[in-house]
Amino acid sequence: MNLFNLTLKLKGFPIEKAKRDLAEIHSKSNTEYETYLSSKKKFIVEYHLKHNSFYQNIAQNFDTNEWYNLPVIQKSDLQIPLKERLSKGFTHRNCHIHKTSGSSGTPLIFAKDKYTHAMSWANFMDRYSWYGIDATTSKQARFYGIPLNGFGYYKERLKDFLGNRFRFSVFDLSDHQLEWNLNKFKTTKFEYINGYTSAIVQLAKYLEKKGVVLKNVCPSLKVCIVTAEMLFDDDKTLLEKHLGVPIVNEYGSAELSLIAFNNSNEEWLVNTEDLFIEILDENDHPLPYGKEGRIVVTSLYNLAHPFIRYDLGDIGSLYENSTLDKPILKKVTGRTSDIAILPSGKKAAGLTFYYITKTVIEDDTNVKEFIIEQHTLDTFKVIYTSRIILSETKIEEIKQAIETYLESGLIIHFDRKTEIKRTKGGKLKQFTSFLK
Repeated sequence: MNLFNLTLKLKGFPIEKAKRDLAEIHSKSNTEYETYLSSKKKFIVEYHLKHNSFYQNIAQNFDTNEWYNLPVIQKSDLQIPLKERLSKGFTHRNCHIHKTSGSSGTPLIFAKDKYTHAMSWANFMDRYSWYGIDATTSKQARFYGIPLNGFGYYKERLKDFLGNRFRFSVFDLSDHQLEWNLNKFKTTKFEYINGYTSAIVQLAKYLEKKGVVLKNVCPSLKVCIVTAEMLFDDDKTLLEKHLGVPIVNEYGSAELSLIAFNNSNEEWLVNTEDLFIEILDENDHPLPYGKEGRIVVTSLYNLAHPFIRYDLGDIGSLYENSTLDKPILKKVTGRTSDIAILPSGKKAAGLTFYYITKTVIEDDTNVKEFIIEQHTLDTFKVIYTSRIILSETKIEEIKQAIETYLESGLIIHFDRKTEIKRTKGGKLKQFTSFLK
């Protein structure tokens, strides 16, 4: 057993059982799958109605005997301490506890029971294997952020070691750093790239300027998996040309895990094994395939925390030829993140601000929503809603974090609002640059 699988097992995540169960789901016929899905939906609702006081309260005025009459859970509904949302028998000690990125503008601390977390990993392993990648052992070039100090930094570095991955900086996308990245690819047998779309696009633009195809300098490279941000067609073309490998679009969320993943036919195949995805209109009614609406997701296995008809905040649609056992995602509106350009000329992925704004993500539910705007090269504005105004101590902590992750000399304004204006797609774009 490799180190990563061993770590999952030692932490109590039943990964081998999850893999067996996933294979069993894959073996079902269309009719058998329909029966499976119906039974899982019924079970998860009945479980949380019996064991979860939070869901009992949410659903108390609804007819819970009919699926489409069930309440749609909004992120704002979950803005209470986690302990008030856990099912009976579940605690911080026997769950997988994590935070969302806050890319939608609404940070969230959530829980998964250990079997559900194992199922999430089994799903990732299965999808990655489509491209000849072992998600636990294949060498990964990782373009994600990382806490720059304290326990969080060493925790992520340990996970990188166990997962056989090398983490490249998304906080510095300068030419000097990108040249260093290129040299690392020349000397390391990476099998795949995984990470933020905008950071990998910046690498591809640098390769274009240099006239280099990455596959030529790193022949072991098999595939590039982009996630967390929108992948536009022209960026995909650029990536294919200058990385020289297939480009796979991964769509997911921390609280639900993998939602959709490109197969070899470039279909954005929806995860139907442990999730149920709906497209709803503004009145919470289901829309036919092809129509655009709100993406609402149910976790079929999570007993620790109810994600039943959970509104992600994204707008999207399924292809007209989708079926119950094979829904194909057509598009998602949102999840775009700009590149921040700083006075020194340094560039940083917009999701860099995730690691900065983690300083305002607290389980005491003070800060409800936040966005960040760049108005000039050196001037940024943090716009937020909260129960009480941020203290001077907290503001100083945020400024210090911005200086740590980006650079000194930046001007940071704070603007507390009663409400933050959303995009037409219903999203709160976490970072927006107004630079021309």
